[in-house]
Amino acid sequence: MIQTEETLESRPSESRLGAPRDGEAKRDATSPAEIPEIVIRPRSGWIAIDWHEIYDFRELLVFFVWRDISSRYRQTILGGAWAVLQPLIMMAIFVFLAQFAKISPPMDLPYPVCIFAGLIPWSIFSQGMPAAANSLINSLHMVTKVYFPRLFLPITAAAVFLVDAMLTLLLYGGILLYYQITPQWTVVFLPVLILLTMIATLSFGILLSGLTLFYRDFKHIVPFVVQIMMFVTPTYYSIGNVPEKYRLIASLNPMFGIVDAFRSCILGTPMYWSCFLISSTVAVLGFVFAIFYFRRTERLFADFV
Repeated sequence: MIQTEETLESRPSESRLGAPRDGEAKRDATSPAEIPEIVIRPRSGWIAIDWHEIYDFRELLVFFVWRDISSRYRQTILGGAWAVLQPLIMMAIFVFLAQFAKISPPMDLPYPVCIFAGLIPWSIFSQGMPAAANSLINSLHMVTKVYFPRLFLPITAAAVFLVDAMLTLLLYGGILLYYQITPQWTVVFLPVLILLTMIATLSFGILLSGLTLFYRDFKHIVPFVVQIMMFVTPTYYSIGNVPEKYRLIASLNPMFGIVDAFRSCILGTPMYWSCFLISSTVAVLGFVFAIFYFRRTERLFADFV
C-alpha cells in the first residue's frame, strides 16, 4: 500500500472511458463524468510536512484528540484524579530527595513551590514522549488499512497530556495560594514555554515513533531514556546548583533550560538565558529533523508492520 499522498493532476473521467459508443448519448460539459479524479503516487527524497493536507484533515485530528482524552481514564476508579495525584506524589518524592541531598532552593522558596513549578513541564514530557514514541505500534490496524496523515498519531498521543497540564496548573495555583506567593508578571509568557515543551516532546516522540516501528528494541529503550533524563533535568534542583562548567553541556538536553525557565517565569528566580536558548534551539532543530525523518520513512510503515 502506498502511504504518502500527493495530488499530481486532475483528469476528466471521459479521457479514461474514451469516445461514446454508437447509440449512446453524448455527455454534456456539466455531467458527473467530468468530475476530476485524484491520482496518488509516492514521493521521493526528504519530504517536508504538507500543511495543506494537515488542514484538509483537521477535523480528523480533533477527533483523534477527543477520542484519546475520553478514553484515557475510562474504566478507572479515580478517573481524572490521576492527573492530580501523579504530580503530587512526584513532588513528595522530590522534596524528600532535595532535603536529603541538602539542595537549597533558589531565593529560599519553599521546597514544594520550587519543585512543583519544574514538574509542570516535566510531566508533559515524561508522559507525552513515550506515548508519542509508541503511537504507531499501538495503532497498526489504522496504519495498514486507510490513508490519513500518519503524523497525527504521535501528535495526538502527546497533545492529550496538555489537558493534564491544565489541571496541574490549577493545582499549582492552590499551592501558591497556600504559601501566599504571588506569581511574577512574566507568567504571561507561560504559553510560549508550554509550546516549547510540546516541541521538545514531539522532537523525541516523532523520531522514536518511526524508529520503534522499524526496530522494536526502541520500545524498551524509551522508558530508560526517560529515567536518565529525569536526573539530568532540573526538576528538584535548579540550574544554579549545577557547576558552571557543566551547564552548557547539560543544556543539550532540551528540557534542561525549559524546565528552569518555567520556574523563573512563575516565581521570578534567576533566568539562565544561555542554557534556555541552547535548549530551545536543540528542541526546535530536533523537531524539524524528526518531521523530515518521519515523512521520509512514512511510505515504508505498512511494509514493516
